[in-house]
Amino acid sequence: MARPLRIEFPGALYHVTSRGDRKQSIFEDDRDRHIFLNTLGDAADTYQWQVFAYCLMGNHYHLLVRTPNANLSRGMRHLNGVFTQATNRRHERVGHVFQGRYKSILVDGQAYLLEVARYILLNPVRAGLIAHPARWSWSSYQATFGTTPAPHWLHQEALLGRFEGNNSAFEQFVLRGIERPIWDKLNQQIYLGDDAFIAQVQRCAPHHEAGVPKVQCRPPAPTIPKVERNTSGRNDAIRKAHASGAYTYRQLAARFGLHPSTIGYIVTRKTSPNHTNKT
Repeated sequence: MARPLRIEFPGALYHVTSRGDRKQSIFEDDRDRHIFLNTLGDAADTYQWQVFAYCLMGNHYHLLVRTPNANLSRGMRHLNGVFTQATNRRHERVGHVFQGRYKSILVDGQAYLLEVARYILLNPVRAGLIAHPARWSWSSYQATFGTTPAPHWLHQEALLGRFEGNNSAFEQFVLRGIERPIWDKLNQQIYLGDDAFIAQVQRCAPHHEAGVPKVQCRPPAPTIPKVERNTSGRNDAIRKAHASGAYTYRQLAARFGLHPSTIGYIVTRKTSPNHTNKT
């Protein structure tokens, strides 16, 4: 499998996830979780990260972080490396804690800062661990809401400021997100943003790593409405959108109101002179 794309430029905003090796738990107890948060704070201070949200789960964690100095990779090596060393010493073990490289998605902060933060804070609710995000001690929800002191490295005011400091409005916004997935808006596997955002990113960071999958280095794919305008019917639009490499079966199914298996059938079916192209 090709290595995931790393695009770094000053001011980039990322949703970051990292998972435990062999899907095992990262944190054995609360002390491990405190070690992680202290290490995250050290990384934020050292690399001048702006952390907007976080959530520690059992076998993975989520961050929403902006990097003013284009140094996500360096900071993540610090975060995961120092945490691994500290917990391995503590538990008298050796080996990997994390499964390979972390995953990062570039986020359009103007459009999706709040939505991604909400997604992160709702992780334990979606997992069925709690009924309300305020009951999870290992996310930034309590600090953002104001029920616990916020660490100095957490930029919770960037979220609350969108609600003019109204905690209740923030709470209601978060709770409304339980049934609102955001990853169907993911573009080319690594961008959460529209074509204009992708073009802006590529202007800011024109040089990609060697070995990046070609699908990730293509110019922004046409939007589905644009594809529909330039094709003769639904099935042709589905094939063309899928061929762009920017849309999964699931995304196309949601857009066209079909089952993903139906999308697969349409994409793989050969056209013929007698083929009917539904509209």
